[in-house]
Amino acid sequence: MSERHDDNDRTSQYDLAVEEARPKVKQPPLYRVVLINDDYTPMEFVVDILESVFGMERTRATQVMLEVHTKGKGVCGVYNFEIAETKVAQVMGIAQQHQHPLLCTMEES
Repeated sequence: MSERHDDNDRTSQYDLAVEEARPKVKQPPLYRVVLINDDYTPMEFVVDILESVFGMERTRATQVMLEVHTKGKGVCGVYNFEIAETKVAQVMGIAQQHQHPLLCTMEES
């Protein structure tokens, strides 16, 4: 006589094994892109940067510019490392082309 095995028992065994083998994936860290205030860069230039590089609407760009102006710095956005690094480089390049001392940095969120 042969033993009969229920197919459901085998399936649940395999499901359990697959469940245990799943690796835990860690989300990559995010970085804030920050503009630093200075006494020389025109406010309109900062608004233009926020619109062109960060895709902000005029109203939001003006709010961030005023935060930079009144608080000394302002967050432009939060991105993964590569995008944040690219945004910082774009801002610094445009500022340098226009001979403005605007500083842009990134910090881990």
